[in-house]
Amino acid sequence: MAPLLTARYLSGVAKLRISYNAPVVLTFSIAAVVAFIVTQTVPATQAWFVAYPRLGDVHSYVGLFTHTLGHASWDHLLGNLTFILLIGPILEERHGSITLLFMMVMTALMTGLAAIVLSNGFVMGASGIVFMMILLGSLANARGGEIPLTFLVVAIIYMGGEIVRAIHGHDNVSHMAHLVGGAVGAAFGFLGARVKRPAAKPVMPKI
Repeated sequence: MAPLLTARYLSGVAKLRISYNAPVVLTFSIAAVVAFIVTQTVPATQAWFVAYPRLGDVHSYVGLFTHTLGHASWDHLLGNLTFILLIGPILEERHGSITLLFMMVMTALMTGLAAIVLSNGFVMGASGIVFMMILLGSLANARGGEIPLTFLVVAIIYMGGEIVRAIHGHDNVSHMAHLVGGAVGAAFGFLGARVKRPAAKPVMPKI
């Protein structure tokens, strides 16, 4: 019996394969790693991966979208990718690859524009996308006319904390990008909840 079970186990293992299960999330993560390696190897390329208020510079227009791929350090990169790789595949399966890609692009654009309009410095990193995913994920079970308690708790913990740190902190972190990303995620979450059909009420059989 033991050899038979071993043969079946090995046969099952042989049939296992690695799937590219979340193409948008995985491709973005790989692109962020490549961008970090390139910018660290060739520092002159860093200008293409930041958003900053210089409207006459072509880099700033490209940076409206590509700043989410740029990161200042491995810790910065790995911290963001940890959240994206944990939450992203769930959101991609739920909303679809095209929809999630649209959400990520819009988040990049909104955080980039906010950096140009509201900031004198520059912004880089995928933190805005991370916060978008966190707030969007907290609205996973939302339906029209309802505000999930989990969303309120997450908003207080994450968004409230960012507001406090933005007021009192001097840590070179773009809290504005976090807040904008979270707001975009909340907006997408509530818009998605409005178009969902309400949960069907159970119908009692007639006797």
